[in-house]
Amino acid sequence: MLRSDDLQVFVLTAELGSLSAAARQLELSPAVASAALKRLEVQLGCRLLVRSTRSLRLTDDGEAYLPHARSALQSLIEGQQLLAGGKANISGTLQLSAPSDFGRNVLLPWLDEFQLQHPRLSLRLLLADRNADLFRQSVDVALRYGLPEDSSLVALSVAATNRRVLCASPGYLGEHGSPRSIAELADHNCLRFMLAGRVHERWCFSDGRRQLEQAVSGDRISDDADVVRRWALAGQGVVYKSWLDIAQDVQTGRLVVLLPELLGEPAPLNLICAHRAHLGERVRLLREHLVERCQVLMQLAPFSS
Repeated sequence: MLRSDDLQVFVLTAELGSLSAAARQLELSPAVASAALKRLEVQLGCRLLVRSTRSLRLTDDGEAYLPHARSALQSLIEGQQLLAGGKANISGTLQLSAPSDFGRNVLLPWLDEFQLQHPRLSLRLLLADRNADLFRQSVDVALRYGLPEDSSLVALSVAATNRRVLCASPGYLGEHGSPRSIAELADHNCLRFMLAGRVHERWCFSDGRRQLEQAVSGDRISDDADVVRRWALAGQGVVYKSWLDIAQDVQTGRLVVLLPELLGEPAPLNLICAHRAHLGERVRLLREHLVERCQVLMQLAPFSS
């Protein structure tokens, strides 16, 4: 039978990239930690880690097994909490990936609140606009706009009605005027975002009866959504962003919503994980926390009914 302490040595070694570092954190001798890894590999019948005097890396089998080992350890922790009557008293480390703009400017204070409510919880936050590989990376869940292309992933709704919004700063509009139709976007400097090498330069809207599309251009493109937002705040052009990303900027007057009579593209926010086994108490409580805060911002949206 697999031992949970052996799994713990393997998971921590993989995360820290060092057997000696994992041994120190677990207060084990290097020899005991090494024996735990060997014992686990013997029971599984495969090599999990390739070790040398200077380096350590996961084998293909190790990368495939790592998320299952994490899930098994978390399940044991949550079972102990349940039996102790402290199911909501969550602990351990939650590894979360989030988009750069939403993560830096909206999510951070929400996570501060969440940790105040659950002081035994540690967070590891990765900010990136590229989609995290949830099967290979050290991520429990990812916040992402839109539904995952991989149907095997599990998606939990956080803000289902969120949409993109067209906006610009008062300074830019004072100098260049406001577009009166999407066709007039061709006359404006449009700040564009690039994902997976593709520039988002065809902006889509709906007038309630039909879909409208406009090709846009401008002198600035970035693969970091936060950079695009900062350009807009600096008065460099028109931007087409998720409402959740710019809601606070609109409330404070730093950005102005343009053509509010049109509906922007849907941009639902979801919590995504690789396996249903990852949907433990920590993820459930985090989702509830995020849903409550997103609802407040969504009530202020120009497209909110």
